[in-house]
Amino acid sequence: MCRVVDLQQAVLAKNDATAHTLRAHLAARGTAVVNLLSSPGSGKTALLERELLLARERSVPVAALTADLATENDATRLARSGVPVKQVLTDGLCHLEAGMLGGHLEGWLPDDTRLLFVENVGNLVCPASYDLGETLRVVLASVTEGEDKPLKYPTAFGLAHLVVVTKTDIAEAVAFDENAFRANVEQVNPGVEVLLTSARRGKAIGALLDRALAAADGAPLHTPVMARRPDVFGAGDPAPHHHDGRGHAVPDGSGSMAQSRS
Repeated sequence: MCRVVDLQQAVLAKNDATAHTLRAHLAARGTAVVNLLSSPGSGKTALLERELLLARERSVPVAALTADLATENDATRLARSGVPVKQVLTDGLCHLEAGMLGGHLEGWLPDDTRLLFVENVGNLVCPASYDLGETLRVVLASVTEGEDKPLKYPTAFGLAHLVVVTKTDIAEAVAFDENAFRANVEQVNPGVEVLLTSARRGKAIGALLDRALAAADGAPLHTPVMARRPDVFGAGDPAPHHHDGRGHAVPDGSGSMAQSRS
């Protein structure tokens, strides 16, 4: 068992170092990364498409990279926004890693990109443990998934800088209990902002873009209580970390890019 834990920590440490380098590289060129995590079918592609369209209308240079195990369906949808879009097929891997992301950006990402939205693989387990060099980490959940998801996936929700609820236009039909959901989010990530959205109805469209731009400009981010404490876990790590509650170090990405821009 100890050997398994040691191997996992080594894998995460290597990823963290790569993420730290990628974050610094993107910061130097003025690009901020928004890491979007959710379960499959949460509606993040529909919401992201609306946000990308709005960014183009506002003349904000944005791009999107979407990751899936198979098919290019999401990239095809997002490309309708008219912004640069790239599909990454992971061939069965349940998450993106910093090295994978960096490799796919080489020779593709336009130099003037202000925001890069990364639609991670649909999964609330594996992606939560990998820093991609992001500035803003967002976890999304649809009203159809149930109010207990923050408690079932505490690492994903507990490390988020922002929580987004999608498909609120059908909240009443599925008896979604907003108060219960907020209480469960508060339990694992006290003080984090919860946005209620509907891509179909246009509710709160632009809020994600606004939060991302603010983070890119160096606005203070929410600090999850799960953030790793250097006085407990040691200093000198290559990138900011969180603690996942099981003794493992998992990455954060909170604000490092914005700080390096100042």
